[in-house]
Amino acid sequence: MVMESESVGTAEVAGGAEEAPPGPRGSLRRRLGGGVVFLVLALLFVLPWWTLFGSGTDWPLPVFVVGTVVFGASLVAFPFLMAAGHGRRRSDRASRIADSTLGAVWVLFTWSVLGGLVHLVLIGSGAGGAHRARVVAVAVAAVCAVLLAWGHYEAMRVPRVKRLDIRIPRLGAGLDGTRVVLLADTHYGPIDRERWSVRVAEAVNALEADIVVHAGDIADGTPVQRRAQSAPLGTIRARLAKVYVTGNHEYFSEAQGWLDRMAELDWEPLHNRHVTVERGGDALVLAGVDDVTAESSGLAGHRANLEDALAGADPDRPVLLVAHQPKYVGQAAAAGIDLQVSGHTHGGQIWPFNFLVRIDQPVVHGLSRHGERTQLYTSRGAGFWGPPFRVFAPSEITLLTLRPGPGPGPDRGPGPGPDAG
Repeated sequence: MVMESESVGTAEVAGGAEEAPPGPRGSLRRRLGGGVVFLVLALLFVLPWWTLFGSGTDWPLPVFVVGTVVFGASLVAFPFLMAAGHGRRRSDRASRIADSTLGAVWVLFTWSVLGGLVHLVLIGSGAGGAHRARVVAVAVAAVCAVLLAWGHYEAMRVPRVKRLDIRIPRLGAGLDGTRVVLLADTHYGPIDRERWSVRVAEAVNALEADIVVHAGDIADGTPVQRRAQSAPLGTIRARLAKVYVTGNHEYFSEAQGWLDRMAELDWEPLHNRHVTVERGGDALVLAGVDDVTAESSGLAGHRANLEDALAGADPDRPVLLVAHQPKYVGQAAAAGIDLQVSGHTHGGQIWPFNFLVRIDQPVVHGLSRHGERTQLYTSRGAGFWGPPFRVFAPSEITLLTLRPGPGPGPDRGPGPGPDAG
């Protein structure tokens, strides 16, 4: 549907994901897959249509006809636009239309479900009279219009800065107050956001960071396609280091090219490796791993490998691990990592998708504790994927100030729920 739990996304379904094997079984898989996709799309489009134009609203005939034609045409065109935008053609224009349609219909679907529940309550209580269906339809349309306008503004603005102190017991006194700025999920894409990228870089530089981290999903597209949008990353400054790891979206379009592009922009790509920074006589290991989807990409030499990332590192030094997806925290905790920073989830991006993301990830947003030592900070990300909307999931640039001393107690229960922290 949207955003990022991305085991299988709409773009992959509509644009032609993994090919089914040849023969009768492959043909059956394609038919079943196509049937499931059609049913999901039909539900997404038909329920809002029913809420707004059916269900006893009794609109004048021209209103009913226009609404029906708009929804019908959108339903028919949507798979083709997704295939053109996210398949082999990679048309930015088709992506913009398809992604905006997806975001709008998701919001309409969500609030149509809620509107339907309200309608049932009104019927049960005998309230609302003969025009209650029309009142519900107008209310749903008004709420969705406001949320989409506000959500688009939230998606396109420069992220607000979220500030947080994190205590790391093994951190040396010389590193007390180290300022780590976390960027994630910039997702430069079909909508040209070069000016936005410049302003994000200015916001990061204003924080006077010691370390700047980009936790992956730089862009949707190749380094050549997104060259202008990614260029402002080269203006970002840090006293000690600027480090980067790949996200899952890099493996849709030239992951090695993005590693090379970031090196060209004077960032340190942590391709299953680490660097050590020092201040005041104390040291901190900055390690990074490829995204967990890297191995299945088929790209030689790419997979999440924490052992290689830590090879040669002093085991007595604290470790800040950069891993795109929060779900990697299990391996981090087993290795005794002090702090993992991640992105990927977008905080759900468009409510209530955060509840679906929580099925795939241990944390949707915020600071959490895992095992005896490991802390995880999950950013909502700076940009957006696909639909240019953020609803109840604001973007962020995160300033983490590292402090020595005892952190929160060890994890003693199940992982935190949606929007933890």
